Amino acid sequence: MTVAEQASEAVVVEATPYELVGGEAGVRHLAERFYAIMDEEPDARRIRAMHDADLGPIKQLLFEFLSGWLGGPPLYFERAEHRCIMSAHRPYPIGDAERDEWMTCMRRAMFDCDITGEMYDLLDRAFLRMANAFRTRQAS
Repeated sequence: MTVAEQASEAVVVEATPYELVGGEAGVRHLAERFYAIMDEEPDARRIRAMHDADLGPIKQLLFEFLSGWLGGPPLYFERAEHRCIMSAHRPYPIGDAERDEWMTCMRRAMFDCDITGEMYDLLDRAFLRMANAFRTRQAS
C-alpha cells in the first residue's frame, strides 16, 4: 500500500447528524413533515389539540430547535425568548398515549424524509428519550 493510499484510508470524515439528514433543507423538511403528519393523522388528535390552529410558528420553532440539537446552527438557542425545552412542555398533560402519538408522527416523518438505517435508529432512540422525559403524568 502506498503512503497516499494509507493517508486516504486514515482520513475519517465526521459529519454531524445535521449534515447527515441534509443540512438546513433536510431539517426543515423533517419539521414540516412532522407537523403535516400530526395535522392529518386522526391518531394524533391528542397532541394536535395541544397546538394552535396555525402550525406555522411551531414548525419554525421545531426546525430551529432540531437545527442546533442535531449539530447545526443553534438557531433556537440564539432566540432571546427561547425557553428550556422541558419547561416549554411542562404545562401540557403528556402521558404514554401522547408520547406514542408524537413518536408515531416523528417516525413517519423520518421515514418520509428518507432518514434510514443507523441514522434512523440513532434519532429514534434520542427522540424516544426526549419524549419520555416530557411525560408529566402516568399512562393515559
